[in-house]
Amino acid sequence: MRWIQDFKERAPHYSEFMTIVLCVPFTLLYSVKEAIGTLPFVLGAQNVSPYPDGAQTGEESARMVKELADWVIIGHSERRKNFSETDAVLAEKVKQAKEAGLKIIYCVSDDQMTIPQGIDVVAYEPVWAIGTGKTDTPENANTVITNIKAKSQVLTVLYGGSITADSAASFVRQPNIDGVLAGGASLNAEKFAALITKVQ
Repeated sequence: MRWIQDFKERAPHYSEFMTIVLCVPFTLLYSVKEAIGTLPFVLGAQNVSPYPDGAQTGEESARMVKELADWVIIGHSERRKNFSETDAVLAEKVKQAKEAGLKIIYCVSDDQMTIPQGIDVVAYEPVWAIGTGKTDTPENANTVITNIKAKSQVLTVLYGGSITADSAASFVRQPNIDGVLAGGASLNAEKFAALITKVQ
């Protein structure tokens, strides 16, 4: 687990008011759980099956995920696009995750998308910003997130989409943005540690 070792060498000071959810592929959940030790990470999965336990070859049920993680991401734009995940499929994933006791980060690309009941955190990720190096403006993201909160009654909403260590603080300074969902910026341990420091 080179990433974990690199992060430990650069570990920043952590605020007691900050939660860092590290979402990794299912195949890495066990080894990351073993490796994080005293790091203040909460572990999450990047996906979950819409089906319960049973003969669903290749699927990781919510119960299986819960044995290793506390959180799961549902509704990411890449899964909506590449795997044609509909609102109905995502609602089933939410149902399975909640029944297993997982907390959910639910991704939406705007303030008009359906958000199922029982979501813990919403992540606003405009599709055009993911992996492009372009971000929404902090002010517009704050407006969209304000609308999401009013519509969904979800208390915690993050901004995601080409977040960097340099841009993250400008988003969390906004009154209704509660944090960031970092994708590419989390792949490098040094950059991720810098992002945490700047957000604090």
